Amino acid sequence: MTEYRKKSDGTLVVGASAFKNLFPNTSFPKVLDEALVNSFGYDWVYDGAQPSTTPPYESVVREGVEQVSGRWQTKYKKGPTFIDTKDDSGNVTSTAAQNETAYKARVDSDIAIGKRSERDRLLKDSDWTQLADKGGLADSKVTEWVTYRKSLRDLPTASGWPHTHTLPTKPS
Repeated sequence: MTEYRKKSDGTLVVGASAFKNLFPNTSFPKVLDEALVNSFGYDWVYDGAQPSTTPPYESVVREGVEQVSGRWQTKYKKGPTFIDTKDDSGNVTSTAAQNETAYKARVDSDIAIGKRSERDRLLKDSDWTQLADKGGLADSKVTEWVTYRKSLRDLPTASGWPHTHTLPTKPS
């Protein structure tokens, strides 16, 4: 969505409709252009470059706008950032490194919950293969399903869990 920056005080306006609403007695063309926006005392804000991140722990965080080579653009940084946590007396209660470790543990836990849910659904969808009548499956197919289901149950102990594990292949 396009943004505009008021030259006199730096106030940001988001979206063409919001910009047009600032001037209710003005008839605007359907599409605004930079020259028109400038004539009303505003700068066009271009979308700035975003840093590359390493998911799942890093994300892009907007950090306002900045002027680059005479043009205003959005400014981004990698996030989140971590700082020491202090009590009211200024004593450090947890370091930035401890806060980052706790954050990563929460991210891992949230991802693992989703992956376990997916795994549980796959187990439920294959319960029929373990019934007494085995759904008419041959013994060799029952063995394939038993192996598949064991692999699903073992996923939380697999290398790379919950980020880079591979789901076992469902028997055909």
